[in-house]
Amino acid sequence: MYIRVLDESDAEVYQALRLSALKNNPEAFGSTYEREVEFSVETVAERVKPLDGKFTLGAFDDREVLVGMVTCMRESGLKTAHKGNVFGMYVSPEARGRGFGKSLILELINKARDDGLEQINLTVVSSNEHAKKLYQSVGFQVYGVERNALKYNRQYFDEDLMVLFLQDKLGRTLQRQ
Repeated sequence: MYIRVLDESDAEVYQALRLSALKNNPEAFGSTYEREVEFSVETVAERVKPLDGKFTLGAFDDREVLVGMVTCMRESGLKTAHKGNVFGMYVSPEARGRGFGKSLILELINKARDDGLEQINLTVVSSNEHAKKLYQSVGFQVYGVERNALKYNRQYFDEDLMVLFLQDKLGRTLQRQ
């Protein structure tokens, strides 16, 4: 297993895994398969392109197949630029239970810390116990619940709002995992 920052050259493999995520777990994402299947490779390349304050990590198995991904994006406001948000966390079903998810989120945390972020926020469907346990195992805490955050096939899904503080209120770096 290895993890690295994805770039434009990864657009096709990223898109294949993203579409799989949207098919396998449609309730977990704000977008839909029907919307993203229409994206051109150029659009996907722009989405995955690393920028100042934004990166997507990919987890590759021993056969060098992309099996997991997660994106972190720094907030852009003057008063919110100390925070980053996690998006699009996904590990393919055949790779689950093998440590890819934990490795991805730990690498994201370390990179976010190295990039100067002080806290990381994410949302997770409230009924997704496996994902919540993973996030809690690396230090994320629930600080709220958004009721009816997502609606898919006439069914509502609540989302837990989670945070991980990388620094305390005095600016001291908190312990690395």
